[in-house]
Amino acid sequence: MRSHLLNDLTAEHYRRSVTEGVERVAAKLAATDRPFTGITVDALAPRIEGIDLDRPLHDTSAALDELEELYLRDAIYFHHPRYLAHLNCPVVIPAVLGEAVLSAVNSSLDTWDQSAGGTLIERRLIDWTTGRLGLGPAADGVFTSGGTQSNLQALLLAREEVKTDDLGRLRIFTSEVSHFSVKKSAKLLGLGPDAVVSIPVGPDRRMRTVALARELERCAQDGLVPMAVVATAGSTDFGSIDPLPEIAQLCARSGVWMHVDAAYGCGLLASLRHRDRLAGIERADSVTVDYHKSFFQPVSSSAVLVRDAATLRHATYHAEYLNPRRMVQERIPNQVDKSLQTTRRFDALKLWLTLRTMGADGIGQLFDEVCELAQEGWKLLAVDPRFDVVVRPELSTLVFRCIPTAVTDPAEIDRANLYARKALFASGDAVVAGTKVGGRHYLKFTLLNPETTADDISAVLDLIAGHAEQYLGESLDRAC
Repeated sequence: MRSHLLNDLTAEHYRRSVTEGVERVAAKLAATDRPFTGITVDALAPRIEGIDLDRPLHDTSAALDELEELYLRDAIYFHHPRYLAHLNCPVVIPAVLGEAVLSAVNSSLDTWDQSAGGTLIERRLIDWTTGRLGLGPAADGVFTSGGTQSNLQALLLAREEVKTDDLGRLRIFTSEVSHFSVKKSAKLLGLGPDAVVSIPVGPDRRMRTVALARELERCAQDGLVPMAVVATAGSTDFGSIDPLPEIAQLCARSGVWMHVDAAYGCGLLASLRHRDRLAGIERADSVTVDYHKSFFQPVSSSAVLVRDAATLRHATYHAEYLNPRRMVQERIPNQVDKSLQTTRRFDALKLWLTLRTMGADGIGQLFDEVCELAQEGWKLLAVDPRFDVVVRPELSTLVFRCIPTAVTDPAEIDRANLYARKALFASGDAVVAGTKVGGRHYLKFTLLNPETTADDISAVLDLIAGHAEQYLGESLDRAC
């Protein structure tokens, strides 16, 4: 079995095996003509459950043949221009190369003696990102597994900075369309069930700062403690960006920690045309960014950034066997001192190779393209009588629903849209997401693929309308 260990003796075996795997994936990508096969759970689950994991195949090629049937054939391919569902981006080749390198070398980014250059590369990328954010010379941060972990760590720091033992009095203010991880983080941090105060949004799906000011005042009057305001720079459903300058002003006036969840909107940091939409983010105390959303990186690649590096001490614990305190005096850089994780992948390498190959402008150009595509999509929806579109996008998300001409019952329209999404997914012709707006079912395009065109959007809209009409026709037949 030692022949499977990656080392100097097996380097050629490694090269052949990885090359074969890459060639199969490349062939699959080249031949993929739709984002999904439409396979069902009931059809796929028995195949995987039937595999006897105690009887290995003893052959890489055979294992890859099996994987073709179990995974590659029915995977959902985000690179396809008609995958329009969630915040999943197609990935750039330099980042995929980075993934191959980091998994083979297998550095762990917790301590210097496990990563060396990897530690310094990650730190350099953190400095680059905080520079783009404008957080100032004392800023710092660390890579994380994703936006949920980044939001959790930011709110942990905010909680500790408040310096109160009465967790039941703490309040977090965030818009009604912010990410669910804000409420999840509050629970994980031991806060009360009423800790998260939902601030209403306007028709543009941006936080109403008048309402925020009112809630901050009420908090003080009720003897409660404002712990943090979480502004969203790119809401999951609408891509909306809260009014960051006004929120920053309110936070400064009240002495409240300002966190910006820019997991989606961080692509604007590289934008050539729309960087101004993040104005005010430089005043944040902490920021979440997800490079694996709008920097076209493979999962996972995220970071939490802070204005004051000293606040990261709230995540610091020392262990003699890993990062003893003396290392701080010896100026040995251990990233575990900043992180909620211990063992951690060298995910920063993917972004490093991307920047060194394409440059930030290259990333920004791609993100600008999808933002502009969303504007084209909005125009198509706005003039199409078959659809109702909620809001003009700030980023690359469109929320809409089909409104059949012959139906006025809102519940029946809901069912038609739910059916259309399900039928479209089952066909494999396209993949779209769904959400609720005002208690009603809507559909959602999340446009993160520069290869998607306005013609693709038009074609998928036709498919959606067709499935909705089919459902209504069948429903009418059943009623008769």
